[in-house]
Amino acid sequence: MSEQQALREDFQNKPLNQAKRRGSQEPGGGGNQALLWMAGVGFTFVIALIGFFLAKIPGFSMVGPMACSIVIAVIYRQIFGYPESLRNGITFSSKKLLRYAIVLFGLKLNVDTILHHGLGLLQRDVFAVVFAIVATVLLAKLFKADMSLSFLLGVGTGVCGASAIAAVSPIVKAKEEDTAIGAGIIALMGTIFAIAYTILRPYLPLSAIEYGIWSGSSLHEIAHVALAGAPAGQNALAIALLAKLGRVFLLVPLCLVLVWWMNRKGKEKGGEKIEFPYFLIGFVAMSLFGSYVLGQYIPVTKGFMDGVSSLTSFILTMAMVGLGLNVSFKALKSKAFRPLLAMTITSVLLSFAIFMLV
Repeated sequence: MSEQQALREDFQNKPLNQAKRRGSQEPGGGGNQALLWMAGVGFTFVIALIGFFLAKIPGFSMVGPMACSIVIAVIYRQIFGYPESLRNGITFSSKKLLRYAIVLFGLKLNVDTILHHGLGLLQRDVFAVVFAIVATVLLAKLFKADMSLSFLLGVGTGVCGASAIAAVSPIVKAKEEDTAIGAGIIALMGTIFAIAYTILRPYLPLSAIEYGIWSGSSLHEIAHVALAGAPAGQNALAIALLAKLGRVFLLVPLCLVLVWWMNRKGKEKGGEKIEFPYFLIGFVAMSLFGSYVLGQYIPVTKGFMDGVSSLTSFILTMAMVGLGLNVSFKALKSKAFRPLLAMTITSVLLSFAIFMLV
């Protein structure tokens, strides 16, 4: 680095460095930092809340609160810049709350139902997960697309949308920007596909149960499966959600395989070892707790479980807001189109392949 460049960087960073020094030297600096931390977490909370209210408006409801909140966060970043003073609180939301949401997400997985009724569907689910990831990666190579973002989109398409992307991102060391972009794309494209399924349903040579299997084995997120499956009736919706839960179940072995793969790759390149994603243990524990304890030994109402589900979605949305604040439109233009194209083609191929297997 030349002396002129060094002077320029020092000049640009001088106000920030001075602010940091003042924060550490002033009496009560620790208290100020705590207030700023709470303000950062609160900032993600407010945007997530706006996203949830926005998603209740006709039209926006099709996209969902997570995608609405991410878009608001991205737009805020482009207009006002990143709120640097709130970075610690925002980072807490994007990293810690993300893991807490994945742990709570385990309550949505009924292990007993999968083991007793979903083993037949599980084989089709394994095919869906492997096909989605492999096809997206191969198409990304063909299109010379960004591989990190493309891989996340492949995982989201094959497993369970934004939740899967959030779970594997720290394992594969994806950028926060890629995680946010991937979650937003999955939410948008999943909604489009779910609406298309609903429109096509009356014209397809499928029974209600077959349609449910097709929807649950090929659509992106649980919300998308519910959106597409409900018009076909309760039986179709039940089998669709069961097929989808099988794909959620596969998130754990997928993450373990990725940990092994990243550690092996790290050894070959002399890199650092990947830390085991301990939040997965929490995910499994909550799945077992929800499957064999809640409702059997601890009475709970449907309203309570719906409340926990809404809380989980809100916490995950707060985390995605934190990630969305890291998105730059310049990077979005340059790197998102080709991965989006690869993921869209994969989604079409997956829908057709599962349709032929039903």
